[in-house]
Amino acid sequence: MDAKIDEITPSEWDLMRIVWTKGEVQTGELITLLQRKRDWSDSTIKTLLGRLVKKGLLATTKDGRKFVYHATVAEADAMDETVAELFNHLCAMKKGATLVDLIERTPLTQADIAALQRVLTEKAKTAPTTVPCDCLPPEPAAGVAPAADCEC
Repeated sequence: MDAKIDEITPSEWDLMRIVWTKGEVQTGELITLLQRKRDWSDSTIKTLLGRLVKKGLLATTKDGRKFVYHATVAEADAMDETVAELFNHLCAMKKGATLVDLIERTPLTQADIAALQRVLTEKAKTAPTTVPCDCLPPEPAAGVAPAADCEC
């Protein structure tokens, strides 16, 4: 079964972040850690665990009488797929402004900033002066969406 990353709810993200951080975690420890962050009952957490197993995002092994959970998908892969899916919903003309806003609001390390600067320096070498709007379907004859018609 393929993992259903696009179906992770905000509550499930909280749980997955703990599993990714710990690598593998027993049910009791997971419940304790989540209850430090959220006012959730044991049964709520167990329901979330069951859903994540059903979605193929977590797998379990048995250690005596305890269940141990581990992620079946890497955190970076889940984050990349989620961000890509979100950005697929945005107007192509506005993605850059959205990234700028996101960078302004996100705490970044010196290393993060240096990596961004390297990527942007390389990207600037081949960047177009404008990005066409992709909100409207292409014109049948021309095959491209006219940017002039976009009111984005």
